[in-house]
Amino acid sequence: MTRRLWKPQKTSQRRSKTEVRRIIFTLIAVVGFSSTLAQWLDAQEGSSAFEPTLPNKTRAPGKAPEGMVWVPGGEFSMGASTNGHGMEEMPMASNDAGPIHRVRVDGFWMDKTAVTNEQFEKFVKATGYVTIAERTPTKEEFPTAPAENLVAGGVVFAPTDQEVPLTNHYQWWSYVKGANWRHPLGPQTDIKGKENYPALQIAYPDAEAYAKWAGKRLPTEAEFEFAARGGLSGKTYVWGDEFRPNGKWMANTWQGKFPVKDAGEDGYAGIAPVKSFSPNGYGLYDMAGNVWEWCSDWYRPDYYKTLSDKGGVASNPQGPDSPFDPAEPNEKKRVHRGGSFLCNEQYCSRYIVGTRGKGEVNTGTNHLGFRCVKSP
Repeated sequence: MTRRLWKPQKTSQRRSKTEVRRIIFTLIAVVGFSSTLAQWLDAQEGSSAFEPTLPNKTRAPGKAPEGMVWVPGGEFSMGASTNGHGMEEMPMASNDAGPIHRVRVDGFWMDKTAVTNEQFEKFVKATGYVTIAERTPTKEEFPTAPAENLVAGGVVFAPTDQEVPLTNHYQWWSYVKGANWRHPLGPQTDIKGKENYPALQIAYPDAEAYAKWAGKRLPTEAEFEFAARGGLSGKTYVWGDEFRPNGKWMANTWQGKFPVKDAGEDGYAGIAPVKSFSPNGYGLYDMAGNVWEWCSDWYRPDYYKTLSDKGGVASNPQGPDSPFDPAEPNEKKRVHRGGSFLCNEQYCSRYIVGTRGKGEVNTGTNHLGFRCVKSP
């Protein structure tokens, strides 16, 4: 399994589609329905599809590990909804978050926040670990790549200088030489004074290595969603059905015209420190918005249908046995959850709880981090 390279280019030259790491999420158009069909879908995927969340009655087994909270687990309805209804109401939502199905997970400890720069630095100092973004690709990995393409780096978002059609993500994403967790946007940036910000430019093996060192693991997609819901059922967001209850910002998302300028109306243009917004019902911070987070499941768009077709309640699902993304069938992808500061109602509404992201395992970006869990 090898990473794919993006040729480092100037801002005006971001169109290289060969020898790239491609992690950008395919935009799936929202399908229009007739009113009759929409009513039928409402009946099938509507609020009745969401049964109450039934937390386990098992209490936390002892004192919480530092920085973690107890998530009791239990049985819940998994999948995406808007105001208790099905996916057809979502702006720009993917069609892989259904059908809504019943799942049971055991209790577990979960990090209150995404792993921070300070925490990741402790891991690196203790182990000497070198992240994938810091490793120079070799000629053996990429025998046909020009020598100038064999540079260490990461994928970085850069706003455009004017409004653009939202059909070509290469207009705002590029591969930047020298971008890594220490320099999330490239060599000209650093993380000084940002110890309490999420660690970025983290590929899946990097997250896995940290988790192993910490005596933890990465969450399954089912665990992440159960935890994100915080005991609620069928709600649009991890805090309820209103995006801004009583005018209060609840997550770090994008305001303004995407991808030109994040207006920062929520207090942050770009990444925010952890704990900048209120926690959910389980005491977990930033389970929507700020940064996407890795889950351990392989990504397949039809996985929920596979579970639903089996009937009954899926117990501790671990994801499919192998990955497959029809948009990029040769890429091995894991699930992302939680959305990021780039999500918005114009292009990516995946701060809606239950919606899903995906990413090539060896690729990090400046809007992707992770948190860990631990079984009792």
